[in-house]
Amino acid sequence: MRAGRHFLQIPGPTNTPDRVLRAMHRAVIDHRGPEFAELGLSLLDDLKTVFKTRNRVVIYPASGTGAWEAALVNVLAPGDKVLMYETGQFATLWKNMAAKLGFDPVFMQGDWRTGANADAIGAQLVADSRHQIKAVCVVHNDTATGITSDIAAVRAAIDAASHPALLMVDTISSLGSIDFQTDAWGVDVVVAGSQKGLMLPPGLSFNAISDKAWAACKAGGDRRSYWDWRDMAGPNEKGFFPYTPATTLLYGLREALDMLAEEGLEAVFSRHARHANSTRLAVETWGLEILAVNAEERSNSLTAVLMPDNKGADHLRAEILDSFDMSLGTGLNKVADRVFRIGHLGDFNDLMLMGTLCGVEMGLMRAGVAHKKGGAQAAMEYLAEHIS
Repeated sequence: MRAGRHFLQIPGPTNTPDRVLRAMHRAVIDHRGPEFAELGLSLLDDLKTVFKTRNRVVIYPASGTGAWEAALVNVLAPGDKVLMYETGQFATLWKNMAAKLGFDPVFMQGDWRTGANADAIGAQLVADSRHQIKAVCVVHNDTATGITSDIAAVRAAIDAASHPALLMVDTISSLGSIDFQTDAWGVDVVVAGSQKGLMLPPGLSFNAISDKAWAACKAGGDRRSYWDWRDMAGPNEKGFFPYTPATTLLYGLREALDMLAEEGLEAVFSRHARHANSTRLAVETWGLEILAVNAEERSNSLTAVLMPDNKGADHLRAEILDSFDMSLGTGLNKVADRVFRIGHLGDFNDLMLMGTLCGVEMGLMRAGVAHKKGGAQAAMEYLAEHIS
């Protein structure tokens, strides 16, 4: 028995608000009946506001990984080249999936400390004079590294190269937390999941689909079944789905979308930016290093912090969990045991952030990590001076 609440400060799944939990706590209804149709139509329409698109959005009962696969198989044929940029673990996993599915990923190597290089992507596309590359895939906010890439710049590079490749973007840890403009930035396929900025448990994933991507889907091959966008089209027009939906999660999604609308998306983004600034100030005051080296690419969803001497992050996380009942994100792949990740996204307020940063600072002391004191104090002063 441990008194008080557990602090879940990993960068997803995030804390599920009580309003969403209560909304999900109701009986399942007939997913072919009129009440469900009303729910389905409202969700499919209101999601467009969050994606900032006028085009179709589809919902799958799946994790974000499912939406990755749907994005690939609906617009590509076996053997197609896909240009993908390494910004961290999740860009790497998306590349691995593309290879397993029989596509030909061209993986542009990154250093896990900087975002997607739009100029380098553009140069690759200019060199592809035969237009063998069919899609460019970028992770907007890589959760492993805390790096946010400039998607508008990637779109501009594709256009400057006069290349017909589709632009596909993973927004799993940015949608609902960091501004993302599907239509304004010319994104053809967007991938998203329910368990981060949308404040739901894991289990729903999404694609937003441009007209260009929809045309590619209709003209493409048949290496798809469960993920086929075409099967969604008819039922979705009436608020239904081609297979049994995750009804209780859809109840929760309805409540989460209402909460985002009540706060206002721009206010949501401002709140996340304010908490991110406070966290970064704390890290800098501690004398620790943020993994993302470019200030403009530092994520407003999470902060990945490098350990002194590049080791000991797992020991620190274990100490914080044992002493203060708080979970921080682990380092993945190339940064395993080198970083810890502080999640500050979703249903999150000032006092929750201060509890998190105080827990980190106390953990640094208990684990014997070399640092300067006062990080939490600096963050507190920033929050007090920058009232939302």
